[in-house]
Amino acid sequence: MLMGMARYVRPKWTGARVFFTLCLAARGSDLLVQEIAALRSAVAQTQAERPFGIAAWVVLPDHLHCVWQMPAGDRAYGLRWAMIKGRFSHGLAAQPRSHSKIRKGEKGIWQRRFWEHHIRDEADYAAHVAYCWGNPVKHGLVRHAVDWPYSSIHREIRLGWVAPEWGGG
Repeated sequence: MLMGMARYVRPKWTGARVFFTLCLAARGSDLLVQEIAALRSAVAQTQAERPFGIAAWVVLPDHLHCVWQMPAGDRAYGLRWAMIKGRFSHGLAAQPRSHSKIRKGEKGIWQRRFWEHHIRDEADYAAHVAYCWGNPVKHGLVRHAVDWPYSSIHREIRLGWVAPEWGGG
């Protein structure tokens, strides 16, 4: 291995709960909320083909956070993200691209990588779900988590699992 090159090895756990952060290549863009229907469609199509549970999800203008429950015996979340990113990008106009993105045939919409964290225990799970819901507050987009329309907190409120006044923050 060359000096200075990082080699990341993902855990081999199957059926794990995993927290993710994905970002657009153009930070400061509002593409994700402008094209929320395309993102929702890409997620639904992928979930229908390669099931996974969604414990929490929040979409901000230029990035998203979520917690997935992977099926038992399955750890192919990278494949799922490639499918979601590809489906989302497919119908959109290409964005300004670097030479390397052009060479690799990428549209330039997403950052190449994503960040993931395997949930360790119930406290870690609760902290990451709360982080998802509180992120719009952290970024100053709303005063209370329930005021942000692109969050799974609304599903939890409908199901009676979270009090409507939950403020996140």
